[in-house]
Amino acid sequence: MSLKVIDSVSDPGLPAKPNDDRLGYNACCAFVIDGATGLGDEVVMPGFGSDAAWLAERARLMLERQVAPDSDLEMLLAGFSRDARELFEAAAAAAPRYAWPSASFAMLRKAVDSWEFAGLGDCSLFLQHDDGTTSRHSALAHARGQEQASARRHIALTGGFGKVASFHRQPETLAALRRARQLQNTDESGVWTLGLAPEAARYLVRQPLRVSAPATGLLCSDGFADLVDSYGRYSAAALIDAASRHGMRALVEEIRDIERRVDPDGLTFPRFKQSDDATALLVELG
Repeated sequence: MSLKVIDSVSDPGLPAKPNDDRLGYNACCAFVIDGATGLGDEVVMPGFGSDAAWLAERARLMLERQVAPDSDLEMLLAGFSRDARELFEAAAAAAPRYAWPSASFAMLRKAVDSWEFAGLGDCSLFLQHDDGTTSRHSALAHARGQEQASARRHIALTGGFGKVASFHRQPETLAALRRARQLQNTDESGVWTLGLAPEAARYLVRQPLRVSAPATGLLCSDGFADLVDSYGRYSAAALIDAASRHGMRALVEEIRDIERRVDPDGLTFPRFKQSDDATALLVELG
């Protein structure tokens, strides 16, 4: 059974800011990477606009070049994190842990004798099987609900994006986010992501997938999955159908219309930013 990319999109939340997301694929896998918005006071790694974009681009190159059906994914990810931490600490040895770049990712991979989902963080795979049923796979299945609750508190404090353009300018929200990020990739939080902590590779979520051709997979960042999770425009099955019929760009335009025209202040759909980066990859297994 082969993997074929049908369509893809990666759109920055704001055109003037770097896109912290990436997507990629090779003969045996497809994946999306969602870099986490930086919480440090300054960018450490030059050339990408943000440390999250730097990390996501390094991860994209590594995964495209090194993932094969018989790859040891945990070993690849641990090695990646060790190398990235060396480079980051050489540039900013005293940076607090909340300033470390991190990312979520979701991958669909053809292993030696089966298909599998692999991931860290809150990116998702929506998989439509040959019988029409749809399954969802994510390493952090309940993260969106917790984030929405925090965003609701932020909107209550600020009164909406019209009053405070960025959570970086709201001291209480920024302090709370930094506390949570400080604990990321530790046993205390239990939230494991791709970043500068090699030990996170031990918590890679891997799920075998029963796939019969033809099947369709939609890999996406949480900014794209908001069409299901936050904005309630689609079910999982309807999202895959819309992507197949109308294309990924049309779905991103729908997301931006909600964020910028329907609910520009975040009062109906509480969130930390008016618009998040949105990335998705539509693949066919056949």
